[in-house]
Amino acid sequence: MKTEEFDFDLPEELIAQTPLKERTSSRLMVLDRKTGGIVHDRFSNIKTYLRPGDCLVLNNTKVMPARLYGEKTDTGAHVEILLLKQREGDEWETLAKPAKRIKPGSEIRFGRGELTAVCVGTTDFGGRILKFRYEGIFYEILEKLGEMPLPPYIKEKLGDQSRYQTVYAKEIGSAASPTAGLHFSEGLLAEIKEMGVHLAFLTLHVGLGTFRPVTAENIEDHKMHAEFYQFPEETAELLNRVREEGGRIISVGTTSTRTLETVASRHNGKFAPESGWTDIFIYPGYRFQAIDGLITNFHLPKSTLIMLVSAFAGKERIMNAYRTAVRERYRFFSFGDAMLII
Repeated sequence: MKTEEFDFDLPEELIAQTPLKERTSSRLMVLDRKTGGIVHDRFSNIKTYLRPGDCLVLNNTKVMPARLYGEKTDTGAHVEILLLKQREGDEWETLAKPAKRIKPGSEIRFGRGELTAVCVGTTDFGGRILKFRYEGIFYEILEKLGEMPLPPYIKEKLGDQSRYQTVYAKEIGSAASPTAGLHFSEGLLAEIKEMGVHLAFLTLHVGLGTFRPVTAENIEDHKMHAEFYQFPEETAELLNRVREEGGRIISVGTTSTRTLETVASRHNGKFAPESGWTDIFIYPGYRFQAIDGLITNFHLPKSTLIMLVSAFAGKERIMNAYRTAVRERYRFFSFGDAMLII
């Protein structure tokens, strides 16, 4: 299947630069994946499409302040580091800018020296492996020195950093937010729970590779970066019970979907507690085993995310929905509007 088949024209002004004042006030496109029918609504009305006994599955990962600014200790040259994935101990896979300044053996100082790093290697995607040195707790130092890493298509500064976190963010470790969950407020989640809809949580620490456009001509040649997930016992038990009682499993976001499908594929369509790394790549032709519905945002052209939703709803229906979204002036990407596929 050709990557070009997932391209579409997107006016730049439809890329949302800032979040709306109220989390729940975004627009909601509801797509019937059986008929292709489309309904235009508001996210605050999401309860209309849920039933008692259903279960929403949410990714409770928390975005790290993963962007660091430092200088090389030998030359004083300024560098920018983006933390991507922890390897072993204090070694991290990172993106460096400008990368040519950071070679194996290069040392970088951050802040007033309370955090330093030495480059101990490179990655196959042009990144740098850094080993950090510090006294105290790494994440506390990171909170002090780091910045929230907004996607490159967002040009405006984010006034309230919490708006790039979900209200249920708990487990720190992501380089990017699971943005489908940004539409939920604590109040809306409470109302959903009161109507008899279950809430289940898992963790997948989001890497930037998830959001990058596919550059391979054929999508089958694309390789996903692995991401770490944790699937708790209580979530596995709840989802198995929901399935047995005839409820629907509705995934909030593509990250939750990838985790659910990873687990279900390893347990014959059922759920079991586990943790590990997943590089699952879902594109048309994939047979879903875990989910009955999906809440998601509007994604980049030629990205693995639009391929995933195309696998769930059908490529022609998704591409038609995206053309409709452009025509109806929906807001796209991280701070944009939402889609419910059911």
